[in-house]
Amino acid sequence: MYLSPAYTTAPAEADERIGAVYAALDSLGIPYTRFEHDATATMEDCVAVGEALHGDICKNLFLCNRQQTAFYLLTMPGDKPFHTKDLSAQIGSSRLSFAPPEKMEELLNTRPGSASVMGLLFDQEHQVQLVMDRAVYEAEYFCCHPCDNRGSMKIRTSDLLEKFLPHVGHTPIVADLPEE
Repeated sequence: MYLSPAYTTAPAEADERIGAVYAALDSLGIPYTRFEHDATATMEDCVAVGEALHGDICKNLFLCNRQQTAFYLLTMPGDKPFHTKDLSAQIGSSRLSFAPPEKMEELLNTRPGSASVMGLLFDQEHQVQLVMDRAVYEAEYFCCHPCDNRGSMKIRTSDLLEKFLPHVGHTPIVADLPEE
């Protein structure tokens, strides 16, 4: 897998979406370390990138209720299993399933495989509820894609919680998902 050197500045050439993510981080004074790499299609692919970042890339799942009237972005450790019943009870939404790809593109301006908390920058009508597993919420660092799975970044979780999320107008629900 190709992995670029580490950068602490925004890419010189980036599409509008990725440029907006880094512009927001820069304007908020949030330092980051970033890498460019081959597309990561699985969590196994993310392990090598996580090692370079000295952190763990989060698993991000874009979910919705059966009626597709409530949307959730769940961020959790990549090695933790996900069972809808465990989350449904905690957030009061039954019959959770994966949301359609076109809804992810519409609400988070990204595609499957690239879901990211950074996509909340584009959810200006606040239609997506962020749900963070407690392990991710309490970690020192937060690693994710910049809305494209050909890049990854690492920021302090405190910067995510205290600067980025207030900037985009989202407050996370903290969930306690079981290890097994």
